[in-house]
Amino acid sequence: MVLVSGGLDSATALAWAVDRGLDCHALSFRYGQRHAVELEAAARVVADQERRSGVQVRHEVLDLDLGRFGGSSLTTSDPVPRHADVAEVAAAAAESIPTTYVPARNTVFLSLALAWAEVLGAADIVIGVNAVAYSGYPDCRPEFLRAFESVANLATRAAVQDGVRTTVHAPLVSLTKGEIVTLGVSLGVDYSITTSCYDPDPTGAACGTCDSCLLRAAGFEAAGVADPTRYAALDGPG
Repeated sequence: MVLVSGGLDSATALAWAVDRGLDCHALSFRYGQRHAVELEAAARVVADQERRSGVQVRHEVLDLDLGRFGGSSLTTSDPVPRHADVAEVAAAAAESIPTTYVPARNTVFLSLALAWAEVLGAADIVIGVNAVAYSGYPDCRPEFLRAFESVANLATRAAVQDGVRTTVHAPLVSLTKGEIVTLGVSLGVDYSITTSCYDPDPTGAACGTCDSCLLRAAGFEAAGVADPTRYAALDGPG
């Protein structure tokens, strides 16, 4: 069970899972996010992985409405934070969790992935979270993933009755963005079909100044890989 958002990290995580011979199912969410264009990218990522690997990946998109709760600039009309560079992103994250944090998002997503996995008899959940180059979200940390794995193995019939223990895989959690890009390139990921922007324009072009855009651009630079992102501004990020 692979969580696929259509971004750089989840595309790499899916490629990682397929490369290890896992029989993959992909799960995406339409949760009221302002950057719902990412779901088009998720479909492209899954289709491209199928084309390149010859392995069929069932892809489901679940509809939620986390925007009804509010609490995040990704699901409301509140402005998305802008920064000049990744140093500003890191400094801001050190002071407080940014408004782009969606309350309990990864907890909700992993729980639904667990439900589908239990129905399928799947024992592995793959998520592309990263605890090195990220914006300080608490649900991207290894401690959270270990805790969720423990809950999963207490809460399911598969574990309690049938002895099928769930493992949560986060293959990117300790990598830098540059290392993630390098890994993805080695696995054949086409990053030009992915999108990471929190606030794209109506055509889907990236803003270049949100946290996610800046971290993504820095990753390509660190890896020495040309950035294939289509930016709204002709001069790219910043």
